[in-house]
Amino acid sequence: MSETDYREAWEASSTARILPPARPRKLAKVPFVELADGRLQGVVSSGSDIERVYVSSIAAGDYAFACSTNNNRPCGGARGSFCKHLVALVDEASLQYGAERVARYLRVETPDGEPTAQALTSAMTATRPAKADATAAAPVFSRFLRHLAYLELAAATAPLPELQWFPPTRTAAA
Repeated sequence: MSETDYREAWEASSTARILPPARPRKLAKVPFVELADGRLQGVVSSGSDIERVYVSSIAAGDYAFACSTNNNRPCGGARGSFCKHLVALVDEASLQYGAERVARYLRVETPDGEPTAQALTSAMTATRPAKADATAAAPVFSRFLRHLAYLELAAATAPLPELQWFPPTRTAAA
């Protein structure tokens, strides 16, 4: 069975919904973005230091924001408003999930109907959100590192032991 055949069979029998990205995106600037734990959160690369990344998040509803380095140092640009890392996170989440889905998740209402990344950022910053604590940074960065570890695995069709907790979709007669 080829890799393509296996993937198609898995998608057909999977209990998890498979949603394709709204649009393809480049991973160099924002290698990891997710809508999870009541936040838009992810990892944003530093523009000045190749070994530094920022872990950024925006809470749903009140838009409380946090941005710090992978070494838990605060971002210098996220003082009273969104820094460039948070803006990049919203931009990439809009590409990955679609701006409408991001708006729904964060509970952002844009004034002119169809949301865009820029409209989302403007609507959230207009509320003058508070700065949140950076306690979410550690689990977000840990999930990012786990995703990186999957990239190092050789391509295979065998199940991964750590993903065996997913229930089987079909049972074989014993």
